Amino acid sequence: MKSNQLALTFSSIAENVGIARLLIASVGGQLDLPLNDIEELKVAVSEAVSNAIIHGYQNQANRIVYLNLEVTSDTLKIVVKDEGCGIRDVEQAMQPAFSTDPERMGLGFVFMQSFMDDLQVDSVVNVGTTVTMLKKLQQSSSASH
Repeated sequence: MKSNQLALTFSSIAENVGIARLLIASVGGQLDLPLNDIEELKVAVSEAVSNAIIHGYQNQANRIVYLNLEVTSDTLKIVVKDEGCGIRDVEQAMQPAFSTDPERMGLGFVFMQSFMDDLQVDSVVNVGTTVTMLKKLQQSSSASH
């Protein structure tokens, strides 16, 4: 299977979380992933995009969230980027139940870590945050597409 790249930029509003979920679900469907894997991808993408909107941009609607997908023969790479306030302490932010917003559970990174094969969070205060997630693809379906 050849490499496929998709890039989506959208306003930092909650409604666009659903669009990001639809995109990853349709990509997962094209890859013939099991429904459970597609559900996990949707949760991971939702959490990353929600973090960008809620924490990165503090719910300012006029900012831009970047979502990039890259599919190769054995890997799905998902990158969610914002140019928001950044994360002061990434290690602390990735702890279960840590949240800067008392209304939130603080499990976003926990979900991303458990549902993806690799999670990398790069953040610079007042520059932004880039979340890179990798999902290894099974080689079960021979070149069916």
